[in-house]
Order: sequence, then structure tokens, then C-alpha cells
Amino acid sequence: MEALKGIGSMATRQVLQEIAGLWNSRREPKVSLESAGGVEVGKRVREGEAFDLVFLASDALGQVAAEGKVDGDASFDLFRSEVVAAVRKGAQKPDISSVLAFKNALKAAKSIGYSTGPSGKALVALFEGWGIYGEIKDKMIVAPTGVPVGSLIAAGDVEFGFQQRSELIHVEGIEILGSLPGEAAIVTIFSGAVASGSKRKADAKAFLEFIVSPEARAATLAEGLSPFSK
Repeated sequence: MEALKGIGSMATRQVLQEIAGLWNSRREPKVSLESAGGVEVGKRVREGEAFDLVFLASDALGQVAAEGKVDGDASFDLFRSEVVAAVRKGAQKPDISSVLAFKNALKAAKSIGYSTGPSGKALVALFEGWGIYGEIKDKMIVAPTGVPVGSLIAAGDVEFGFQQRSELIHVEGIEILGSLPGEAAIVTIFSGAVASGSKRKADAKAFLEFIVSPEARAATLAEGLSPFSK
């Protein structure tokens, strides 16, 4: 039997591969997953590339659903993901224990890395709301689509970086400082849906239900995400 074909953004790449491995060891049909930057995922789905499953941040998936590319009635919130700060391993650790300390750390940093995904958009909105974006924007460096901010940190290309915890926990050469403090905290919800053009919608929906089942909970937590319960 041909495998179900899915595509998702980089933030959920590792956890979905782990959960697909659990599914594939016990169930049919198998699931084959591809990951890319969220912008590219949306573009390919909109252009009509054939998929059975689509995984994106909930707002981005909602836009795709509004265009009729995924089935809104077969859509599930799957994971909560927090944005964390990180520096190069061995580097001095800026203080982010309070909002004031975090603002001061941003102003003192020589360079700040962030992503093109939902975490990056939320960070820019946060800095604009604080009135400091104009002061720090010239030292903000956006990672290319599909490239983890952690790789820029590890290479020394940025001093201070931010991304979803799930995208940073497996990057070598960096140290995660923790969640952003207080009102600065950013949490993204990632969702999955059955593609409108899928010819095996029942099978695809069954995989989405498996992701939020107790069987997949440990894999979700191990990848730095919080699961939604079925």
C-alpha cells in the first residue's frame, strides 16, 4: 500500500518523524513526511502539490483552509511550542530573568538571530510594542528559510538567538537559556489537517488522531513540545 504523504514546517520536523516512526511500526498505511520552511510549505500546498497531510502553525494552516486547500473539518491542534533564547556554548549568558533584564540584553547584544516563521513574526511584534525595534533592527539577522537559528548561533554568526525550543534542542554548539520572561513569553500552536485533495482522508485523519493520543505523548514531550490531549 502506498504511503500517506505529508508536509510540515521545520518546527515540527523531529517530533513528527518520531511519531510517524511509532505509527509505521504498528499500523498501515505507512506515513512519509517531508519538512520545509513554513512559507515554502504554504506555497507548495497552494500551488496544488499532492499531499494527504499538512502541518503548519495554526494561523497559517487556517489561511490555507480558508483557501480550500485543506479540510477545516479534519483539522487538529497538535502541539504547543514555546520560543526560547540561546547563545553559543561557552559564551557569556545574558540575563533574561525579567522583562527589564531581557530588554537590556537585547540592547547590549551585538547581533540577534531570529526566524522567518511564526516565532520571528511574534518577536518583531513584541519589540515594536516595546518601542525598541527601531533601536535594534539593524543588528537583527533573519535565518534563511529552513535554516535553524541555532546553526547561526553555533557558527558565531549571531550572538543571541531565538526560535522554537523544538528547533533548538538538538543543535550542537549552543546553550538554551530558557523561555522568555513574563509578558515576553511566546507560544505557538501547531496544527495538522487532511489535504483537500487526499484520496485517503480517513487514513490521514486516523494519523492525526494518533498524534494526540496517549501513545504519542512521550515522543511529543521529548521533542520540547506540549501535546494537546484528544
